[in-house]
Amino acid sequence: MNYLTHQLLNSEELNFLRKNLKNDEFLWEEGKQTAGNHAAKVKNNLQLKRNSALSKELSGLIVKKILSNELIKSFALPKKVHGTIFSKSTKGMRYGRHIDNALMSTGRADLSFTIFLSSKNNYEGGALSIETFNSEQNFKLNEGEIILYPSSYLHSVEEVSNGERLVFIGWIESYVKSIEEREYLFDLDAAGRSLLAKYGRSNEVDLIFKSYSNFLRRLES
Repeated sequence: MNYLTHQLLNSEELNFLRKNLKNDEFLWEEGKQTAGNHAAKVKNNLQLKRNSALSKELSGLIVKKILSNELIKSFALPKKVHGTIFSKSTKGMRYGRHIDNALMSTGRADLSFTIFLSSKNNYEGGALSIETFNSEQNFKLNEGEIILYPSSYLHSVEEVSNGERLVFIGWIESYVKSIEEREYLFDLDAAGRSLLAKYGRSNEVDLIFKSYSNFLRRLES
C-alpha cells in the first residue's frame, strides 16, 4: 500500500486547534452537504462550515505545515492542497465505504489525507479503513499524526461507539499523477538524501539527483 504516516502537529498546536474548534458549536453542519451523490448516502458526520472565518484561519495554519514538511513534499510532490475540512464524529456516526471524486471544484484529487486531532484514547471505534486490490488496513493514529494515501483507494470510517473523533481532512493535487511514478521519485530522493548525509557530495550523489530532477521534469503534469 502506497501511504505515508507522519507526526505533523505538536501538542501546543493541537491544544490551540482544539480550543478554537470547541468555542463555536453553531459553525458545525451535516457532512452530507459536501459529499457527492453516492458518498452522501453513506456519510454521517459533522463538519465545520468551510466558509467560516474560523475554518479558513485554522485550515490555513495546517496547510502551511503540510507544505513546509520535507518528508510530505518528497512523498506527495504537492502542487496544491485543497478541499480541506474539519470533521467531527460522535457516537453512532460513521462514513461508509466510498471513493473520493477525482475532480473537485477545488482541484484534482491525487492524494487524500487525514490528520487526527483528538487522542485515540478519547473515542472508541472511528478507525480509517483503506482498501487495495488484495488488502485492507485500519488506521487510528496518535493525535497530530497525518496519513496520506492515493485518492483512488476505496476507504471508510468505522462507526464511533463512544466519545468524539476530531480530524482534519483534505486532498493534494500532485505534480505527478501516477502512484508508481511518485513512488520511484520518493525512493530516489530518499536514497540521494541518505547518501548525502552519510558521505557528503560525490559524483554518484550528483547523478542520483540529476536523474531525479530530469525524471520529475518529464513527468510534471
